[in-house]
Amino acid sequence: MKHYNKPPLTYQQQIALWISRGLTVGNIAEAADVLQQINYYRLSAYVLPFQKVKDIFNTGASFDAILNLYLFDRELRLLVFDAIERIEIAIKAQMIYQLAHKYGANWQDTAFIFNPSFKHPKTNNIIDVYSDTQNIISRHCNAKHPEVFIKHYKNTYNKPVNPPSWMSIELLTIGELSRLYTALQKQTDRKEIALFFGLHHTVFTSWLHTLVYIRNVCAHHSRLWNREFAIKPDVLLRPSRPWIHSVFNTNNHRAFYFLSILKYLLFAANPSNNLKESLVTLINKYPETPIQFMGIPTDGSGKMVNWQNQDLWR
Repeated sequence: MKHYNKPPLTYQQQIALWISRGLTVGNIAEAADVLQQINYYRLSAYVLPFQKVKDIFNTGASFDAILNLYLFDRELRLLVFDAIERIEIAIKAQMIYQLAHKYGANWQDTAFIFNPSFKHPKTNNIIDVYSDTQNIISRHCNAKHPEVFIKHYKNTYNKPVNPPSWMSIELLTIGELSRLYTALQKQTDRKEIALFFGLHHTVFTSWLHTLVYIRNVCAHHSRLWNREFAIKPDVLLRPSRPWIHSVFNTNNHRAFYFLSILKYLLFAANPSNNLKESLVTLINKYPETPIQFMGIPTDGSGKMVNWQNQDLWR
């Protein structure tokens, strides 16, 4: 272990450091302006594809190429974030509809449909999703400035204490929604919701966890393009809708597999989606982006598989 003692550098010093390592900078003043807007450390995460040897830039590597890769990743996150929003809304709609018709309007207040509390084997923390959800709803209902529909309910009705599920579930984040779905005690309840998306409930559970993870990556403006996922989605082996070839299953920890998950879920959540068109437009906008690092596999000759010809994307 060493003591970290690197001093802060001025914008000009940061640029000079990269130039000394072989980077081509066409306009130093413009590069300095960029670094005022984008932290040097954040931008440096996009340097790696341009260095075969650490801290030495490949011949011909340029500041503009690094910036374009950063911009590609930013626009990719926005594209993904939009798709997740549509899917999240559809998941809420299905949970509300399916469970309300089975257990009543306030099914979220019915403790017996959820797993009982338990002690986490590693942390010894008590996991009680039902109680946590009740606390979340209560916090929203008793907020100083609640949502308009919550305010209307509280001013109009005194029973039940909580608003019906079609109001209460709208208050949950996708992370809270994922926990609530996973906590449903009956397998049949989880199956009926997952069936709408053309998935086995165990695969749907896994994909939902990954949706939460990637949603947080996007919300915190973190690198997505070549990220290796900490939470890998289950491989879909028995699709009920058009899907990708099994050669793609070896890369289920990279961005392209997740984009395929979004496309699959959008068959139900937003059938008229333009995810493919948006992705193609983005790739064409930044043609020098090394998209192979997104997890697009190669064939026996080392050539990238044409993802657009896959059943899912075609």
